[in-house]
Amino acid sequence: MAIKSRPVNIDEISKQIISELQVDGRKSYTDIGKSVGLSEAAVRQRIQRLTDQGVLQVVAVTDPLQLGFARQAMIGVRVSGNAITIAEQLGKIPQVTYVVLVAGDFDILLEVVCQNDDELMRIIHETIRGYEGVLSTESFVYLKLAKQQYNWGTR
Repeated sequence: MAIKSRPVNIDEISKQIISELQVDGRKSYTDIGKSVGLSEAAVRQRIQRLTDQGVLQVVAVTDPLQLGFARQAMIGVRVSGNAITIAEQLGKIPQVTYVVLVAGDFDILLEVVCQNDDELMRIIHETIRGYEGVLSTESFVYLKLAKQQYNWGTR
């Protein structure tokens, strides 16, 4: 999902709809309508509008550990040249789940999800460091996920 740079103003009812979907993304339009005081059709229209505006994306969030991906890491990348272009290239690596351009010690942060330490090592040493313009990397291996939430702007 590409991040849009301009914020969209949404009303309290739309925030309530989003909150309902954050609890259960499969909740029916009818049930959401009962919770927020709108008809099924009105809820459907609002969800479609929020989706079209890029505010909302309904997806299945999986647990990597349950699917056999035992190693997750954040990788800080220092680059020379155009960081935007390099970030776009790194984002094409299948194990990369998150790419963000940052200010500070790194130019780019990547989140990777791998099956094991051997795969992580190959991704870092053979793939990421193999890109032209990548100067160095620093890895932050996840030991335990303490918190992850997706309820921005609704609570």
